[in-house]
Amino acid sequence: MWDSESESYTGRDYDNGVLASKQHGVQTDRFEQRGKSWFVATDVPSDFLVQIGDVNFHLHKYPLISRSGKMNRIIYDSREIELSKIALDEIPGGAEAFELAAKFCYGIAVDLTATNISGLRCAAEYLEMTEDLEEGNLIFKTEAFLSYVVLSSWRDSILVLKSCEQLSPWAENLQIVRRCSESIAWKACANPKGIRWQYTGKPIKASSPSWNEMKESSPSRSPVPPDWWYEDVSILRIDHFVRVITAIKVKGMRYELVGAAITHYAAKSLPGLIKEGSSSSEEGGTSGGGMGISTNWKGGLHMIVSGSKDDLSSITQTRDQRMIIESLISIIPPQKDSVSCNFLLRLLRMANLLKVAPALVTELEKRVGMQFEQATLADLLIPCYSKTDTMYDVDLVQRLLEHFLIQEQMEMSSPGRQSTSDKHMYEGIQRSNNSNAKMRVARLVDSYLTEVSRDKSLSLTKFQVLAEALPESARSCDDGLYRAIDSYLKAHPTLSEHERKRLCRVMDCQKLSMDACMHAAQNERLPLRVVVQVLFSEQVKISNAIASSSIKDAGDSHYQPMVQNRKTLLEGTPQSFQEGWAAAKKDINTLKFELETVKTKYLELQHDMENLQRQFDKVTKPKQQSAWSSGWKKLSKMTKMNTLENNENGSQANAAQTRKPPRRWRNSIS
Repeated sequence: MWDSESESYTGRDYDNGVLASKQHGVQTDRFEQRGKSWFVATDVPSDFLVQIGDVNFHLHKYPLISRSGKMNRIIYDSREIELSKIALDEIPGGAEAFELAAKFCYGIAVDLTATNISGLRCAAEYLEMTEDLEEGNLIFKTEAFLSYVVLSSWRDSILVLKSCEQLSPWAENLQIVRRCSESIAWKACANPKGIRWQYTGKPIKASSPSWNEMKESSPSRSPVPPDWWYEDVSILRIDHFVRVITAIKVKGMRYELVGAAITHYAAKSLPGLIKEGSSSSEEGGTSGGGMGISTNWKGGLHMIVSGSKDDLSSITQTRDQRMIIESLISIIPPQKDSVSCNFLLRLLRMANLLKVAPALVTELEKRVGMQFEQATLADLLIPCYSKTDTMYDVDLVQRLLEHFLIQEQMEMSSPGRQSTSDKHMYEGIQRSNNSNAKMRVARLVDSYLTEVSRDKSLSLTKFQVLAEALPESARSCDDGLYRAIDSYLKAHPTLSEHERKRLCRVMDCQKLSMDACMHAAQNERLPLRVVVQVLFSEQVKISNAIASSSIKDAGDSHYQPMVQNRKTLLEGTPQSFQEGWAAAKKDINTLKFELETVKTKYLELQHDMENLQRQFDKVTKPKQQSAWSSGWKKLSKMTKMNTLENNENGSQANAAQTRKPPRRWRNSIS
């Protein structure tokens, strides 16, 4: 991406990045390579062999012990009298760094560049090439080059930090990673108008012999975009990228720029995360336990899912991508719109696929809930990677919706410290925004239900819970919900009548449009009661609409009743609706007649059942009376008969007494 030449700075002389030291005993000006072995170009035979991996260095003891404390200690503390060979496989930087350090010990000029300085600095620390042995030793000179040359350059800071990937933990302990991260952060946060250094993608003038020789006073200099540093930091390993982003956030960069940098890094590090075209829609096709992936997803993700011939490399790649996702989740700015909801949902899809830590997945779900109204249907069609039978992860969408509602409630209940008038204004604006957000989410959920309802493995309970999760005020029209219900009934023809009624209970018939009502009136899959409710609500709406329009035409001088006679209403309705209404009315009358017939048959069957029950009781419980019970019954009957006779005699006597006085009166008269 860049050349490996070093920058030159005014007032600083580092011999053009060339280190040289005094020669010690052995006169030479170069090393010679023969195969995988290095020899000193001198007449003095070598007496010391250093092995680093499969590379051999045929050297001399004295130049090494005069500059390296470790070599001095190894040679003089050895039990062997004449130690002639050692192995230094653990030296940081490997054979390349040791070659430069050995040349420095022999006094050969060494070119310091951004690509070799970190490895040479770690090797010098490992070999203990300190000032105690000789002034101007390798540690001092490499440290000076890092501080005054590398950290002053944007390009060199990036390259040195990139080279530190193979030097852990030495680069961390020597603070090379921290200092490079701080340098990059300071330059990234600089005012774009004051940037004079070259960055990736910036055109180089033909008149400039090198990348850093640009005319600062040129009036035709193109403006620097605020995202100029994205491409350069995207080449870093994830742990170093996290260090840079953390330092940038501390220095106060705008959160939307930080979020855009994270999105750019994810697009390069996670192949298949960002879709090719913004207009493409996913048709979540997964089968066989949810281990497939949409055709719109390309690159490394598909390779992980499908597997490869080399299982070890596939496992390593999966582990690396899991670490990248976990790191990116931890550094996303907490602000709401720092990254897009589309990016968060695609990151969530990969997190579920790669089995990211549950705590981080929950945190990511909360972040999606904060921006759930920005989601699209294609983003929500996330395959279910668990061992369930459903095609899509409906439980995940349910959790996202719950986080959205909780966030909306928290925003409504925390207006902050404001005056009374400002508080009322804030509450009004917030209430309006929340209402619009809920309406968008309601349309999104209805579309999602329509899509997932075609899955025959989707249970009625999951469908109903997701449909009823939003409050009633979130839907001004239930056409989308009716479409989802109708699609579910098509895909599940074996539902019982009770289950159909339970499913249709989530829909408000009064919120259906005229087209939806006409479709529902002729929908054989709906329960009859729902059809009647739809027709009744539509009749009421049409009546009120016609009445209101007639009142508006008449003006204030004449008042007309809200509901006119049936003939006037039918004349004011369209012919197509009159025909549909006539057919619906005929169906309603037929249903009423059938209902009365069923009621009559039910009463007859109930009467017959009572007669059968009485006959059954007589058969199963015959009368068995004892002598005492029959005697008592006879005695009670005789008592009742005597009582009746006495009552009759008493009534006759009373009647005779009432008739005797007139007779006496008539006798006295005669």
